[in-house]
Order: sequence, then structure tokens, then C-alpha cells
Amino acid sequence: MTGRLLSSLVAFGVAVGSHGPSTPPARAPQALQPATADAAQPRAADRAPVPWGVGEELIYDVRFGPLKVGDGSMQVASLEDVRGHETYRTIFHVRGGTIVYSVNDVFQSWIDTRTLYSLRFVKDQEEGRKFRNTRIELFPERQVFLENDDKDEQKSVPNPLDDGSFLYFVRTLPLRPGDVYELNRYFRPDRNPVRIRVLRRDTISVPAGKFPTIVVQPTIKTKGIFSEGGHAEVWISDDADRVVVQMKSSLSFGSLNLYLRAKKLGTK
Repeated sequence: MTGRLLSSLVAFGVAVGSHGPSTPPARAPQALQPATADAAQPRAADRAPVPWGVGEELIYDVRFGPLKVGDGSMQVASLEDVRGHETYRTIFHVRGGTIVYSVNDVFQSWIDTRTLYSLRFVKDQEEGRKFRNTRIELFPERQVFLENDDKDEQKSVPNPLDDGSFLYFVRTLPLRPGDVYELNRYFRPDRNPVRIRVLRRDTISVPAGKFPTIVVQPTIKTKGIFSEGGHAEVWISDDADRVVVQMKSSLSFGSLNLYLRAKKLGTK
């Protein structure tokens, strides 16, 4: 059960992973398309305003009730080119579990720096004895996507977002208490709408320190902690950085919680 809990943590883009900002993951994620010289050149005037920068890395403790079951990281790794678009390559790394069941997952998103649409989403999952690799190529201009080696295009949505890019997008919203966002932007149309309820402001203490935060409640049509029955809440720092500070979920079989342990801000 612990392994399934850990893998469900990334269902909406929150991940479990490396032991610190300077420690690489056990299975280093591989860029499927290397950054080009042009992509590495800053084009700040063309980019959408965002609260993160390249090099940002957030490190978490993850607990199931009182038991620590893993570590987590969210990282804005680099600027890379995808089909002529400059993108942020973000990485979520999942690592944890028990003696009898382990999880080691890497989720990567390539987010257009100008539009914040998702252009590519890659999952490398190692859960127990199961291995699964998924690659999604998204084409917002045609509202379609391709999965793995399938040559048949599948219908998508305007302005698509994947699991990882959705959480980064939420960080750009005004997030005023009482606001409710209903978004039809998840790239698989049958999973929409995603709802974001802005509940309240709260000041909390986590291993990384004390933070004023805004508490939001996301729900998505999927299994896991952000399902409609998951009752999950996410604390986002109420400052210019808008980092995910804490997450708590109340499920039928227990509480799965995430706490920020360290942060390294990137270059904006």
C-alpha cells in the first residue's frame, strides 16, 4: 500500500525524490531532446512572467501518518528547445517505499516559456517489479497529442497542461481566498474539468522554516490523492516565489503528508 501511496503522489505533479539540492537522483532523468545553443540564449522579454527560475529545486519529506516513507523534489532543471519552442524542463523524482515495495519514478515536463502550454510529458516509472515508460508529445496548435510510438493522433484540448505543468501553472494564478477556478486544460479531455478552490491564508512551520501561505484544494478526475474523494490541501507560499510548502491529504486508509525541507531558488 505504501508504494501505491507514493506513486499516487505524482498524479497531479507533486513528487517524492532526491535527498537534497546537490544530490542527483538514483536514476538520472535523460533529456529526450538536448538543448540547442539557441534555446540556451535568454529571451526574457518573450517569456511569460512566472514565480520560478531555472535552477529552482524544492526538497520534501513525505510521511504516511507518523511514518516517513520517502523524500521529494521539484526542479526547474534547464531551458531546452522542443520543435523550435523554448521550454522549461521540469523534473519530479519519486523515491521511497518499504523493504518489500519501492518506488523510483521520474516525471518530466517541457513547458513553453512564452505560453506556459505543455509540449512534452515523459514518465519513467519503476514501482515494485513493474517498469513503465510513457512519452507524450503535445501539439497545442492542432489540439492533439501522440503517445509513445503510436502514429494515430489523439484529441487533446486548447492550451494543454500535463500533470507536472499544471502545478506550475497554479503557481501563476492570483489565488485569492474564496476564488474557484474550473479549468478544462488537462491534456486528456476526459479528465476535465480540474477545479482549484482557494480556501484561506495560513502561517505554518515546516522543516525549511516558517511561511505565510495560501491554502488551495485541487480536484481532478483521477485516482489518487487529488481525486474528488481525496480531500487534499496544498499550502503555497504567499510571496513572490509561490513555492509548494506543504500538502496534506485525508484518505480512507490514512493521511499522506508532504513538508518542505529545503529550497534553492532559481535565476529568473
